[in-house]
Amino acid sequence: MSNFTPVSVRGNPSRTPSCWTEEKDTDTPQSASPDTRSEIVSHEKGRREVGRIIGGKYLTEEHEAPPPPDHEDHGELKKVDIDMPLTLTELVHKNGKDYIVLEFAEGDKENPFNWNPWYKRGITTMLNLMTLFIGLATTAYSSGISSMVADLNASEEEGQLGLFTFNIACAMAPMMLAPFCELVGRKVVYAGAYLCFTLLFIGLALGQNIETIIVLRLLLGLFGCVGTILVGGTFDDMYEPRERGRPMAMFSFVAIFGTVAAPIYAGFIDETIGWRWIEGIQGLSNIPLLIAVFLFFPETRGGVALHKRAKALRKATGVDQYVAADDINTPDLKTMFKLSSVKAIHMLVTEPVVFAFGAWIAFCWGVVFLFLSVIPITFSEKRGWSEGIAGLPYISLCIGTTLGWLANHIQMRKYEKLTQDPERKVLPESRLYGAMFGAVWLPIGLFIYSFTQYGYLSWVGPTVALAPIAFGIYFVFESTYSYTADCYGTSASSAIAGQGLLRNTLGAVTPLFASQFFHNVGSQYAGLILALFGTLLSLIPFIMFKYGHVLRARSKLAKVY
Repeated sequence: MSNFTPVSVRGNPSRTPSCWTEEKDTDTPQSASPDTRSEIVSHEKGRREVGRIIGGKYLTEEHEAPPPPDHEDHGELKKVDIDMPLTLTELVHKNGKDYIVLEFAEGDKENPFNWNPWYKRGITTMLNLMTLFIGLATTAYSSGISSMVADLNASEEEGQLGLFTFNIACAMAPMMLAPFCELVGRKVVYAGAYLCFTLLFIGLALGQNIETIIVLRLLLGLFGCVGTILVGGTFDDMYEPRERGRPMAMFSFVAIFGTVAAPIYAGFIDETIGWRWIEGIQGLSNIPLLIAVFLFFPETRGGVALHKRAKALRKATGVDQYVAADDINTPDLKTMFKLSSVKAIHMLVTEPVVFAFGAWIAFCWGVVFLFLSVIPITFSEKRGWSEGIAGLPYISLCIGTTLGWLANHIQMRKYEKLTQDPERKVLPESRLYGAMFGAVWLPIGLFIYSFTQYGYLSWVGPTVALAPIAFGIYFVFESTYSYTADCYGTSASSAIAGQGLLRNTLGAVTPLFASQFFHNVGSQYAGLILALFGTLLSLIPFIMFKYGHVLRARSKLAKVY
């Protein structure tokens, strides 16, 4: 799925410690005046001004009792006349004003971190299904291009523009829309974007000219990426860092799986009932999930619940100092735009780690979209297979992706074992064991494919070669995002946004020249060129494993370990 970007713009406010923070732009001097930052207000004895507040149906004898002596940090219990779950308060000074900042108490059921594990899995499943359908929409379109352009009296190149516009929207839109997504909450964005995404299939199925198709594909990419750029942030909302690895690994798997799986069925649809039904069937298949999102998907940002409590307290008490952390710490739009665009591009250009892994993952995404043209050349043109049958080799890509996801559990277990070792200091480079093993399979698969795709050879060779290609691509994705996130801490979202820009841009332009590249250069030599590039790039995790700490030490933005 071309809009896969699994890191949020900022962390979850519900777990922010008492010293409220936000992502700093470390390119800016840190000599700002004290009144521009949050300061904890303390007693004369040095204790923090903290308290508790509760009211209505939540007030019980247990809470009426004063806290035990060993829990002095809980502070005084204040009762109000409205229904208010037990909530912690802390007096914070910022911008010349005092605020009473609300925070979840331990065990608060409205805190997403405390939700039932099965409830979290249900939410995660909805997000993965959304990611799957968006991924399928990315590439299913490619199977109907030839019949579509014939029907609409357009050229093949104009048809390929539909892939370009989808992917370029995924490249540019997150950098512009991510700030708005952070301001309104998760559910509004998920539901609204997925609704628009689903409705656009009506226009795609009924479009009467190529211009309409191209514009609608642009909008499809826009609304498709808006929902999925929040997935990483949504996992941050619900899962502790130690619990986040497996949901993110599954998300990576679904994102790649959906992108490579669509041609398996889309070719059969095109040759039996026509290209319009590729779009129509996909639109109809989104409806059950769309209904589920509207009815069952909750707001996962804990800060939204705290904001509602603060609003209720201001109304009930007349004290306008009650706020949630987001109310005073959310950067203004200008700052968020800088973090999501300017800083992202700056890090891509100036940070060797960001650029190296960005180039690596961009190459992989380019290979995925190149193979949308390569596989038909190999099996339809050279072997005379029908369009539907020629889509079956994509099953091998799905198998490779699945094996990559399964093998990645070895990396996750190794990393967990390292974190549990008190004698071992865990560094970002500990994330690269899987990459060093798995990613080398990408060039191996490309070499095999290059020398077995001849029409007079058996179809088995190139079909089997697709599996290690997908296996390696999965590990590139997984290592890129986990390693970058560990390296840059609070600046990781900007770094990954820059990598996403590079990845989706290459994914957008490769379909425009893929067919010409393989026809003019020759399939075997074009594949050999890709294999050589893949071999060179597969050295990245080995180099970073040995010298990554040196590059991090030289960076002003890297996290200090």
